[in-house]
Amino acid sequence: MSGPTREERLIVALDVPTPAEARALVERLGDAACFYKIGLELFTARGAFEFVEWLAAARRCKVFADLKLYDIPETVRRAVANLRRGGATFVTVHGHRSVMEAAAREKGDLKILAVTVLTSFDARDLAELGAAANVEALVLARAQGALETGCDGVITSGLEAPRLKQTFGDRLLLVTPGIRPAAAENAKPADDQKRTVDVARAFANGADYIVVGRPIRDAADPRAAAQDIQRTIASAFPA
Repeated sequence: MSGPTREERLIVALDVPTPAEARALVERLGDAACFYKIGLELFTARGAFEFVEWLAAARRCKVFADLKLYDIPETVRRAVANLRRGGATFVTVHGHRSVMEAAAREKGDLKILAVTVLTSFDARDLAELGAAANVEALVLARAQGALETGCDGVITSGLEAPRLKQTFGDRLLLVTPGIRPAAAENAKPADDQKRTVDVARAFANGADYIVVGRPIRDAADPRAAAQDIQRTIASAFPA
């Protein structure tokens, strides 16, 4: 599969409550970003689909619909069909085999990304869910299922990315959220993300894309923060 441009490797998470706030952030970032993630918060706001159309058509940006679809297979299939017609580039589904199979059957040009283990989860969270496997083993198992069912990639923390890249090579796209500044790696977490890496480490570990939300959204100068990340990406992928 063809790889992304350097600029596309940064996916900015529009984790804001309204399309108006999302549009303001996109306009503020300008050409510092061209790929945006829209999650449940924004998708449940009035005007969300009109905003997606504006983002894809007027701004010519790519859209990552991070909806983590998990329902009966026919419902997932129909939802994927709607998202495909709506102009999304990526959509997430849970890593359950029947869900992944249904999504892959309807994807067309839309790329299906399977969620392995949320970056807000650690071994203690898995134990509470009754999972017998450790985090890495579960991530690998779900990635194998994603490949077998026709998905295009997986959502994975940067910590598991090296093993995934070693195992699957370029057969699966690796999209890594939970990106935090290098200085914060050894500090006490300030939010709900538990398995985090910085930008440079994410790509060194094998990520194809990174998803960055709060470090850009909450920066004093979001555009400068995005540009700084783009410079790090350019260093990791020299022309």
